[in-house]
Amino acid sequence: MLMAGLLCSVVSRSQDSPAEPRAGERPVSRAIAISTAPEIDGEVLNDPIWQAIKPFGNLVQSQPNFGHPASEKTDIRIAYTDETFFVSVVCFDARPDALVVSDARRDASLDNTDAVIFILDTYKDGQNGFIFGTNSLGVEYDAQVDNEGQGNNNVNRQQGGTIGGFNLNWDASWEVRTQVGQYGWSAEFAIPIRTLRFQPGKDWGFNFRRNIRKSNEIVYWSPVPIGINLNRLSLAGTLTGLELRSPGNLKIIPYVLGRLEKDHSLADPGWDFTPEAGGDIKYSITPSLTLDVTYNTDFAQVEVDDQQVNLDRFNLFFPEKRPFFLENAGLFTVGSPGEVDLFFSRRIGIGEAGSVVPIIGGARLSGKLNRTNLGLLSMFTEDVASAGIEKNNFSVARVNHEFKGRSALGAIFVNKANLETDGEFNRTYAIDGKLGLGRKARMSGFYARTSDPSDSLNAYAFKYQADYIWSNWELQGSYTEVGEGFNPEVGFLVRSAYRKPEARVLYHYRPRNQESKILELRPHVSYRAYWNFEGFQETGFLHIDNHWEFKSGLEFHTGFNLTTEGVTQPFEISEGITVLPGTYDHAESQLVFFTNQSKVLSVNLRSVIGGSFGGTRYINSGTLRLRGGDKLNAAFTYEYNNFQLPVGDFTANIFRSQVSYSFTPNLYLQSLVQNNSADKLWAINLRFGWLQRANTGLFVVYNHNLRDGDPLNQSFIVKYTRMFDLVK
Repeated sequence: MLMAGLLCSVVSRSQDSPAEPRAGERPVSRAIAISTAPEIDGEVLNDPIWQAIKPFGNLVQSQPNFGHPASEKTDIRIAYTDETFFVSVVCFDARPDALVVSDARRDASLDNTDAVIFILDTYKDGQNGFIFGTNSLGVEYDAQVDNEGQGNNNVNRQQGGTIGGFNLNWDASWEVRTQVGQYGWSAEFAIPIRTLRFQPGKDWGFNFRRNIRKSNEIVYWSPVPIGINLNRLSLAGTLTGLELRSPGNLKIIPYVLGRLEKDHSLADPGWDFTPEAGGDIKYSITPSLTLDVTYNTDFAQVEVDDQQVNLDRFNLFFPEKRPFFLENAGLFTVGSPGEVDLFFSRRIGIGEAGSVVPIIGGARLSGKLNRTNLGLLSMFTEDVASAGIEKNNFSVARVNHEFKGRSALGAIFVNKANLETDGEFNRTYAIDGKLGLGRKARMSGFYARTSDPSDSLNAYAFKYQADYIWSNWELQGSYTEVGEGFNPEVGFLVRSAYRKPEARVLYHYRPRNQESKILELRPHVSYRAYWNFEGFQETGFLHIDNHWEFKSGLEFHTGFNLTTEGVTQPFEISEGITVLPGTYDHAESQLVFFTNQSKVLSVNLRSVIGGSFGGTRYINSGTLRLRGGDKLNAAFTYEYNNFQLPVGDFTANIFRSQVSYSFTPNLYLQSLVQNNSADKLWAINLRFGWLQRANTGLFVVYNHNLRDGDPLNQSFIVKYTRMFDLVK
């Protein structure tokens, strides 16, 4: 309540700085209808179709010199035919020989390269959009944004997944080509209209970002304040002139697969071969509402999870990576992502310890009806007798109505039903909403209950949160409560039965002196605490820090933490070492350092040294990244965890080697080798991908796991999937 009052006071009294955009200053441009499509080859300057269209640009710096015009000129042109939406960009550059490129794979990060990225708000609701981008190599980069990208996100496509707000794993069928010349570089995008979901007869929201790496520069068409990025759709400009018809959309995406496996835990291990076939169907009922049907769903091409070591007594979180569950994933996200997820799709088809539960099939209906988001999902899983798992149905119904002013109200229902045992079920019911306080602040929250045959008491959870992000400030306050009986079996809880207050204050400081080597300072303080319902504090964490970001790309984080851990029950933190009940108060230092990741060689170091459970802990990690032109990318990570406790000492380490070689943007070879010393496990994952449309194509995957030097299991998988457009 105090935080909400503070936000209302700040909102009512704060003023836009001269460089910050006001509500009536959003730029407007027009898309031009054309009868003949341009040839998509990256050539813009000599194409008569593009040259007949007046360009727009006038980009404004977000960094390093906030509010100043871009140092290089950019020409943007937008056109469309009945079937395709076209964007052309000419990035003039005084030094085209100094263009920075890195990973050539699809959806590789564009943050540290010369690149262009734009976002389309095809519903003009200021909340949801589609992102497309490329660099001078012609890399295909696309993503889906909901709730203006706000949520806890792991957006590295090759190594991570999606938690909420920003979905990099969304893959569309589209085309981009680029060219480099003495003028700089240019790009042409051709996006089939049936790929996009939209409401006919409306203008679209549009914003555009260009990275100019030689000056560490980020520029926007519709300017955004410091600390805000392209995802803030309520600050986008407007694209007019779109007289689009409703296109048909029916795609069939079958796959065939051969799996060769060997389980060394068996008395007489041998190679078993299993052929499989299945696929998906995608049908657009309206331009904004799509039905997806899947049969014998398979995710063989998905990369394995990163290894983690549990150094506490709470649950570890692993993000969703499987493609079918990632489209429109943000629509189904309700709760506090990564901590209290009311629907967590990894509960479908993944058992204990990451074991695979076969998915028979299912369907999803998702999209928008006017200003109402609608999502329905139903999936069926097979039984696994060896693990005691019976056939189940998982169903989710989600509705969310968006009002003007960044406000919304929604509800969700999640049901797990055992198909073999009558009366065995688990259900979650929730309402959620957000209230926009102008463009700068917002209040949000949810309330949920669960029910099952045990009819538990206090089966509730709720969270209320207030945010202010504007004028260089980021303020956040929230309160979460999870009742003792709250049990969302198709959700995720990092811990159960607690009350949690939380607050955070951060300030972005940009030196006025343009000659300063410092780009930005970000002093901040945050606090969170967990209390059980007997009034005992189980965790307290006060974090005081400052981020020092330099224009060269160098960055330091210097932090200090005060921690409290209240242990009510003994728990085994490592094999043979048990932490005893008690309250442990400690202090620790935290240092993070990383160099410019656009360079051929870069490093990232993190060190935490301080007290833990009555003793001392040393948590150190380092990552070395190596880039060999635009084809070879490698990252080697070592995590060292050393605990010296009154009950005993132990070390738990993780080594991770990630190497990829891209022959072309759609042809790559990738390896992930991991060692977890706590589990005495070596895990090897090798993947070859020959991508075609929308991340379909040929995939060859090899997995090999060893424990304590002895083989556990091996698998060799070849999968081919293809997309067929049945409506042209």
